[in-house]
Amino acid sequence: MKSPLADRVRPQTIDEVAGQKHLLSKGKVLRRIIDSGEIPNLIFYGPSGVGKTTVAKIIAKISDKKLCYLNATTASTADIKEIIASIGTIDTAGGILLYLDEIQYFNKKQQQILLSYIETGDITLIASTTENPFFYVYNAILSRSTVFEFKTLSTDDIKSVLLRAVEVINKDDNKNISISDGVLAKISRASAGDVRRALNMLELGIMLTDGAGESEITDDTANQILEGNSVRYDRDGDEHYDIVSAYQKSMRGSDPDAAVYYLARLLAAGDLPSACRRLLVCANEDVGLAYPQIIPIVKSAVDTALEVGLPEARIPLANAVILVATSPKSNSVYKAINTALSDVQSGVTGDIPRHLQNKHCDGEDAEIKGQNYLYPHDYEKHYVNQQYLPDNIKNRKYYEFGDNKNEQKFKEYWDKTKK
Repeated sequence: MKSPLADRVRPQTIDEVAGQKHLLSKGKVLRRIIDSGEIPNLIFYGPSGVGKTTVAKIIAKISDKKLCYLNATTASTADIKEIIASIGTIDTAGGILLYLDEIQYFNKKQQQILLSYIETGDITLIASTTENPFFYVYNAILSRSTVFEFKTLSTDDIKSVLLRAVEVINKDDNKNISISDGVLAKISRASAGDVRRALNMLELGIMLTDGAGESEITDDTANQILEGNSVRYDRDGDEHYDIVSAYQKSMRGSDPDAAVYYLARLLAAGDLPSACRRLLVCANEDVGLAYPQIIPIVKSAVDTALEVGLPEARIPLANAVILVATSPKSNSVYKAINTALSDVQSGVTGDIPRHLQNKHCDGEDAEIKGQNYLYPHDYEKHYVNQQYLPDNIKNRKYYEFGDNKNEQKFKEYWDKTKK
């Protein structure tokens, strides 16, 4: 039985690793660590299929240590103790290099078990994670490790790997498979920077081509492979938060092209709730009083999208996203409520002025008798000057008019009225 293509073309040296030049080029810190042969505890952080496991295996091969592998999604405390029990045996005379994949799935107790052996040097840890290690890895292990972030591979990086894979298959399996640059690019783009995913798609393309008695992976074959191929997306992982963050920031930044692109990524992954929620937030937070009519418009678009569902939901949402992105912006309300909340939460409060209280009689100790509330509608332009904030913060300013046309009109009106 043949190994998967991803294993057959896995790099055997650091120079063969695709991408990650910021880590592995000559003179870079990780490359210098590897070349020195003195391997400290390392944590590799980045998305799937970008070379974390490959680099860890290469490091293990060039070290004199015994390689032990655990995947935290399936490993148990007993597996950890089994590795610990082998410390000091002939088999581990040079020490143990433990490659722990998906370390974020180990609980705090399991990570703590490893800690004392990491401190003594009996175990050298190389851990990988697709999540931010500063949120998911025990602080004591983090403080004893060096973290390196692996980046998503470029389309050109993926293409180079696919070309090498075709050469390996043609040589090892005595085939004559060819693939055009356009098809290579199509598969590379669809892989979203994941080498393993790209190789799996290529392997399927070769099977379909070979099974049809053909020698070239055609554009039609590539389209069949990519049909229904979902975008790599983890709703509970960092990538989810990166996409929704970019989505909202693109609307806030008034870039309709980027905003609708990130909307498309959310919808392609079926994440309609996130697309709707961030859109509603952005309309209120980033447009606000610069164009207050946008709030019911966006709400209507979101209601329509949720009622019709995907794929039709893309149309009302795209309307609303582009409207938000191209609208004038104001965060004056956002700043006002945040400042007010900060005061309240930090204990900046005071007694509500007597004329605003909901009571209609005074005790004998009251210096001024009577409610004395001035009803604004009894006055010209429905306004009368009276104190509303407590005495100790009576001059506090929370809201400042934005510099947009709408709020400046309001400001002009109230400046005249209150004058």
